[in-house]
Formats: sequence, structure tokens, C-alpha cells
Amino acid sequence: MTESMEDSRLMQQIAERDTSALELLYDRYERAVYSFAYRIVGDPMTAEETVQELFLRVWNNAERYEASQGKLTTWMFVITRNIAVDMLRRKSKGAATMAVENESLAAYADEQTNTEQEVERKWEGTRIREALSQLNSDQQQVIESIYYGGLTQQEVSSRYGIPLGTVKSRVRLAMKQLQKLLADAELQPDAGREGIHP
Repeated sequence: MTESMEDSRLMQQIAERDTSALELLYDRYERAVYSFAYRIVGDPMTAEETVQELFLRVWNNAERYEASQGKLTTWMFVITRNIAVDMLRRKSKGAATMAVENESLAAYADEQTNTEQEVERKWEGTRIREALSQLNSDQQQVIESIYYGGLTQQEVSSRYGIPLGTVKSRVRLAMKQLQKLLADAELQPDAGREGIHP
């Protein structure tokens, strides 16, 4: 079986919601996609974000890929470029307004009470903890180590003896699942309480 035929089969399995097929695709192309993204954005963290967003889109849009229209890598690189350019635009806008926004936020914080912000933080924390509890134990381990323990993906790999590619796959799939769980929570009647905006 040629690589292109293998890619087509993997995409078909991903379209059928096969997470192991997505992990195989990730392991096969993550390095090449990261290098391509890094050449565009010039920043390791932004390149990593671009890679994660790409594979999230592959997961959500696998059925749109048609092998007859070209190689999978070409399709993926086009999407990667679009994501990377969007990332640069957002960061550029953020940098241009950050000083003004920070000054305004500081003044607002001095003049206003923190009650509503505290309520919102607690509400967000509760929702996130509830969503985390619904992940499998492997995903919980890497997410809590990175986002609460402050470890890098490489440090998680070393500490728990998990291959780095597997750590990255678990983070990506966990973030996708959390995104869905939190979005579903927005549809619950008590999620739209007045004055609280996630």
C-alpha cells in the first residue's frame, strides 16, 4: 500500500471518529507541519499552537478531504498556512493594543470591586474542573501536569516515561474534548446566568 493510499485510509478512519487513526496521522506529520508553521510564525509556542489547531481541524473536517484532489500533505499545509497567518494577525493586533488595554484594565480594577470577577473566576473554575473529571485518566494526567503543575510537554514525557508524541497527542485530544464539554455546558439553562460571560 502506498503512503498516499495509507493517508486516504487514515482520513477515512478519522472521519469515522477513530482517535487512534488521528494519533497515527499526528505522529507521521507533526514534525513536518511544525517546521512549516515555524518558518511562517518564527515562534515555537505559536508554531505549536498552529499544529494543535491544524489537527483539531483535521479531526473536525476529515470528511472534506478528497484524495482525488491532491496529496494529503498539500491539503494540510494549505490549512496550516491559513492558521499561521491568522495567528500572526491576531498577535499583531494584540501587541498594538496591549499597552492601552493593560492601563485601562488596571484603572478599572482600582476603581471597581472584584466581586463579579471573583464569581466569574469561581464559576469558570467549577466548569473546567467538571469537564476535566470527564476526561480519561491519561488525558487528565497530562492536562493537570501542564496547566496546573506548570510542566512542559517534554517534562511530562520524562516524568511519566511517556513518548513525547503520545503526550502531544493526549494534550491535543484532551483540549478538543474539553472544548466540546465546555461548549455543551454553555447550552445548559444555568450556564447563561446574567453578568457571567465565559
